[in-house]
Amino acid sequence: QSQLSQALNGLSDRAKEAKEFLVQLRNMVQQIQENSVEFEACLVAQCDALIDALNRRKAQLLSRVNKEHEHKLKVVRDQISHCTVKLRQTTGLMEYCLEVIKENDPSGFLQISDALIRRVHLTEDQWGKGTLTPRMTTDFDLNLDNAPLLQSIHQLDFVQMKVSSPVPAPPILQLEECCTHNNSATLSWKQPPLSTVQVEGYILELDDGNGGQFREVYVGKETMCTVDGLHFNSTYSARVKAFNKTGVSPYSKTLVLQTSEVWDQKGTHTARGAADTQSEEQTLPFPVPLERSQLRRMSPFSSTLNLQPSFPGRSYFELRSSAHQLSLHSSLQSLNSAGCNFETQGTPYSQLGKLTCCCLCIPVAWFSFDPASAHADIIFSNDNLTVTCNSYDDRVVLGKTGFSKGLHYWELSIDRYDNHPDPAFGVARIDVLKDAMLGKDDKAWAITEGGITKGATVGVLLDLTRRTLTFSINEDQQGPVAFENLEGLFFPAVSLNRNVQV
Repeated sequence: QSQLSQALNGLSDRAKEAKEFLVQLRNMVQQIQENSVEFEACLVAQCDALIDALNRRKAQLLSRVNKEHEHKLKVVRDQISHCTVKLRQTTGLMEYCLEVIKENDPSGFLQISDALIRRVHLTEDQWGKGTLTPRMTTDFDLNLDNAPLLQSIHQLDFVQMKVSSPVPAPPILQLEECCTHNNSATLSWKQPPLSTVQVEGYILELDDGNGGQFREVYVGKETMCTVDGLHFNSTYSARVKAFNKTGVSPYSKTLVLQTSEVWDQKGTHTARGAADTQSEEQTLPFPVPLERSQLRRMSPFSSTLNLQPSFPGRSYFELRSSAHQLSLHSSLQSLNSAGCNFETQGTPYSQLGKLTCCCLCIPVAWFSFDPASAHADIIFSNDNLTVTCNSYDDRVVLGKTGFSKGLHYWELSIDRYDNHPDPAFGVARIDVLKDAMLGKDDKAWAITEGGITKGATVGVLLDLTRRTLTFSINEDQQGPVAFENLEGLFFPAVSLNRNVQV
């Protein structure tokens, strides 16, 4: 019994291993099926690309044949026209000479005979050697050498993938993982499924957002990169290539990214800027993942507005009723355009007015305070939407989003204020001093006094089209334009101490 029990234990272990092995084999069946589908799809895509390239080359060659055809016809037609004119002139001279020969007056004949003889010889010389020879052959001196291509097609095989140390294949941009958030863009890519070539790193390139030259923004081994500090309401083109010790791969297909989009009241999406397919580059539409289109409420704005993002960083306002009024500065009248109808109830430019919007089409960029760039004494709460300080000295905190063009307006609420000293509100460059009141150096522009109390709302209007900065407190504009000739990249900024919470 003991021996049999030990033998059964060993057999039981083998049976357990066999069950696990069967599970592994079944998983392999599923994996093989998935890999086969992906492999076939990639193979079909590669072959279709070869067919497309051959069709494009075919069209180019046919164009050359048509040009040769037109050239030959033009030369022959020109020669026909020239020969017809000369033949008409020669025939006319012959008929005139025959009439002169019939002249019975010898003296009259002698007066013109010498001149006619010279004209006849001159005309005969003009029909000299080569005049009656075709200037163009009817044959087409074009011979398509397709033998090397046919040989390459016959040699096309999977064994070519096993060549030692080849150059990597072009990476594939994963559209479902690419997105934008405010003025940042996240891009993701991978190697083609059929590629077994070792890759040492990738080079990501973006243009300047205005159709300019590409420039490197990332070099490394990662297959995902987020690029910050882009312009709002701009269209960028991105591409990536791989490299190893052998060399650098061709570029991937070009992806067009839009850092700002417009949504209307009904949620209809209107993309700005169309992209054209350039030579061998293919422009791909920017994806809008359906699974990220959930409605969600955002707290920075009042209860009269809902934020409805298609995915992080893409959002639009939805009015609760068509008659609802928004409190905006009257200088926003410049937003009037086709599709937007604003009616101003407060006419003086220096006063705040009520704007009734029948079809709101305003691009919205959400941002919070940025712990990464703030002074260490700043205290964050409420998902980085609320800040205070643990020091009696002024400390600076910036918003996460920078603006370089366009019209931007935001409001800050003062939750706590003990009247000494005043907080400062405005905009600043990224390298502004963080341990001094905002505006003490040449890298910040701010308002520091005048009507600021607990519960007050400070509005900041940054117009980078007019290059101006304007402030309001509780919807009352604080004088005319506060600052002019602003140019560059600006971040929302606040300086405060422990007596203030914003």
